[in-house]
Amino acid sequence: MIYLRKAAERGGANFGWLDSKHTFSFGHYYDPKHMGFSALRVINDDTVAAGAGFGTHGHRDMEIISYVTKGAIEHKDSMGNSFVVPAGDVQRMSAGKGITHSEFNHSKTEELKFLQIWIIPNEQGIEPSYEQKAIEQTSVLTPLVTPDGKDGALSIHQDASIFRLSLEPGETYQLDATERPGYLHVIEGSATSTASAISAGDGIGVYEESIAITAQDENLVALWFDLPAPKAAA
Repeated sequence: MIYLRKAAERGGANFGWLDSKHTFSFGHYYDPKHMGFSALRVINDDTVAAGAGFGTHGHRDMEIISYVTKGAIEHKDSMGNSFVVPAGDVQRMSAGKGITHSEFNHSKTEELKFLQIWIIPNEQGIEPSYEQKAIEQTSVLTPLVTPDGKDGALSIHQDASIFRLSLEPGETYQLDATERPGYLHVIEGSATSTASAISAGDGIGVYEESIAITAQDENLVALWFDLPAPKAAA
């Protein structure tokens, strides 16, 4: 099964200070055909104006990952954390039984760009927690978030992992989703795949097959989500 989500077809919202592209239904954007993929519920591609941001607001029972591609996030939360998350860092916040936080563009002159990712946890009502780390690319497919946090990755309360895929021009990599669903989100560059030509903002969901990705004329950077398979009917 292949689920193709082209960047230009995403939903979104533009409030002047925030331009957000929604891969899946979110906020005022609702499409029953795009409600998520396995435990992956949200990928918002956010551009935040200089000095602007999200005021204090609450979450619960969600694993929230921020992947910064340009600039830096100024983060504060009800656990007492106060951090700056620069481009290249990955942030994981487990909302658990309830948390409030704020996110602002740390710069007063430059825009902020980041991916906000929500993954549905496999346990509710847990104690909230926070992690942040700079993770260097150590292979073609480098783990950023895993269930156990091994190999320098952040941890997550779900049987799911997020990897950063990095390919040089002309390089090919086979992504296997024959037994578990996988979702690829392109951050930069372009590629050809078994399903379609893809470029920044595009996504491909894959299940019960594998897919070959070949980078085109520039380096390809993408996130690959290894996700839990649907539970069998009782």
